[in-house]
Amino acid sequence: MGAWLRIRQVVNLLNLSTPLGLLIAVVGRARIRRGAYGLILACGFRIPTMAGAFTVGNVVLTGRDEGYLTGRLLEHESRHATQYAWCLGLPMIVLYLLASAASVAICGNPGSWNVFERRANLADGGYRDVPPWWRAARRRAGGDPGRAAG
Repeated sequence: MGAWLRIRQVVNLLNLSTPLGLLIAVVGRARIRRGAYGLILACGFRIPTMAGAFTVGNVVLTGRDEGYLTGRLLEHESRHATQYAWCLGLPMIVLYLLASAASVAICGNPGSWNVFERRANLADGGYRDVPPWWRAARRRAGGDPGRAAG
């Protein structure tokens, strides 16, 4: 594991986000194991959520089995772990919820215009890139005034 991933582990331990993630995993009766990128994978999480997977500190939680957290999705969740380090841990939860609310106001979807999801790469996390409501309304009306005619 690289130096940055070790630093991220320590930062997320000290900012209490990883301990909170482990507590959530235990409460949700998830199976816990070490994963790639210095992450802790908590699979079989039994509390219903809207997301297929979510991250708290360096802990990635999912109600699905271990085979779900691989490839691009795991890279996406790893980027969220980095966001926890940069946001000093627990404030990330509040900031993420505010970004989700802003995204719902912009396009009706909690992920598409959420700055944290965009920075973690929407497609890697399985999110659609939904246009803002004002662009969608222009398309439905038959044109986009911002585009020149051919």
